[in-house]
Amino acid sequence: MVDFKLTNGGKVIGVGTDLIDIHRIKEACENHEDRFIGRIFTEEEIYYCSSKRNPYPYYAVRFAAKEAVSKAFTTGISKYLDWKSIQVIKGDREEPWIRLDQKGKTLLSELGGKEVLISLSHTSSLAQAFAVIIA
Repeated sequence: MVDFKLTNGGKVIGVGTDLIDIHRIKEACENHEDRFIGRIFTEEEIYYCSSKRNPYPYYAVRFAAKEAVSKAFTTGISKYLDWKSIQVIKGDREEPWIRLDQKGKTLLSELGGKEVLISLSHTSSLAQAFAVIIA
């Protein structure tokens, strides 16, 4: 592993990215709504996404974020980290933040991490997320 030093003294512990077709998430939502949405997203995420005129890009980019964060942890979605362990929330300036549940916080601490940074983007057809775990 390469040791990248940051200006604030921290270092990068893990990096993850994900790119997903929004239509794939739309189909999963329409065909298996309760099972898919309820298994993947927290109540707060469901409320936020469902309040949008077209919720599918918002669900898709959050799905991509969960995948990217799980890849940055190098565990993927597993016994160490489940879908709802990772929640995308909005900051004061509408910027995305990652909120971890206790499983996620424990894993972050075990890795020596202090913070998970996330960048989200989507077009009309694709959603992308990039996650970095910082010590």
